[in-house]
Amino acid sequence: MLAVTTADLSLTGWTIAVGAVANVACALLGCYLVLRRMSLMGDAISHAVLPGIALAFLLSGQVHGWPIILGAMLVGVLTSFLTQSVNQLGKVPEDASMGVVFVSLFAFGVILISTSPTARAADLDVDCVLMGRIEFVPLDVEEWFGWTVPRALGVMVPALLATLVFILVLWKELKVVAFDPALATAMGINAALVHYALMAMVAGVTVVSFETVGSILVVAMLVVPAATAHLLTDRLAPMLLLAAGVAVFASVFGAGLGLVWNINVAGMMAVGAGLAFVLAVFFAPQHGVLGKLIRNARLGLRIQCEDVIARLYRMAELHEEADRAETVKHRLGALWSASGGLLGWLAVYRLKQKGEIVAAPSGGIELTEAGRRRAESIVRAHRLWEAYLEKDLELPPDHLHEPAERMEHYIGPDLQSELESRLGQPGVDPHGRSIPPAPPSKPNVLSRDKGER
Repeated sequence: MLAVTTADLSLTGWTIAVGAVANVACALLGCYLVLRRMSLMGDAISHAVLPGIALAFLLSGQVHGWPIILGAMLVGVLTSFLTQSVNQLGKVPEDASMGVVFVSLFAFGVILISTSPTARAADLDVDCVLMGRIEFVPLDVEEWFGWTVPRALGVMVPALLATLVFILVLWKELKVVAFDPALATAMGINAALVHYALMAMVAGVTVVSFETVGSILVVAMLVVPAATAHLLTDRLAPMLLLAAGVAVFASVFGAGLGLVWNINVAGMMAVGAGLAFVLAVFFAPQHGVLGKLIRNARLGLRIQCEDVIARLYRMAELHEEADRAETVKHRLGALWSASGGLLGWLAVYRLKQKGEIVAAPSGGIELTEAGRRRAESIVRAHRLWEAYLEKDLELPPDHLHEPAERMEHYIGPDLQSELESRLGQPGVDPHGRSIPPAPPSKPNVLSRDKGER
């Protein structure tokens, strides 16, 4: 770990700025690649543009400028076209066709650079294209309106602005094509043209970022921030903002640790994006591992609570048939064995909190009026579903209980009414047990008040 000086902090600030601009440009386009399940296409294009760079340099003699960008964009579009052609004409799986095309083009680019004396004299080598040296970017400066800024910003800022303009101008088209290309075509949108325009933008931003951050970080920024944002939201606009935020975080994280530990900054930026993705995998509200565990636990507890009160309701029916004056009770020890151990105890505790069961005077538990109403709805759903399975699916009586036991937790009042109407208002289930009536509907207060007035 090295001592950090004021000059180091100044250079690191510019490194963060350049990295953030490059990473955000890649992350925004990467969102559309992730939504279209074309994440590997970004990897393919980032490698396949190498022959475009080499050919543009050999024809123009320039290492920087528009010839290099145009050459990369053309080869990027060619990569997408060849991938789809091999997939459709050769009946090759899309991932395999993508691998064949980008490896072949990348190898062709390596051969061009390695065998060309002009390329070697210009110091155009594969290592610079792949690795990049973003930590040295602040040392190559130019004047901007009296300010000394890294020269890389003069290239990356226009690339980011072009990306933003591209997304804003084609917002509707990109959105529809990303989610449903067939619908886009039906709406009169040229899905193929939008696709190739996106591939051209990916290729252009990729080659512009090569010198700044290198191909490896470009691949990471095209995929990881977008995948992280996709775990956190299901809407496009927030996804773009979150992906940009992850890209900025990765820039700060990588530059900071690169300065303190004196290690490759581009690699640490990729690590920062990966760390954000890992956190999203575990802690995303909807799609994270922890969120799913919590939702499953809540669902399991709800089902257990409903099983407990439904069991109490059925026992009440048996007691009423034997002796209507008998108080309905259920011993907690029996409930422990019948309700799944610890989860059964948690269900009892939850039901007591909600006021749906209470302790019976002589021990055990019994349903309250609120618990009885809820239990009636569950048992009603169970028996209606049994009647439906027997009448419409013609299942034998011994095959009705288990599927109804599972479905009773998901059949609400509306579906119960629909089932009852479809079955012709049955009074009993296939086993001869009475189906509880529907709860009385609440009066429409607004309509009543309006009528009184």
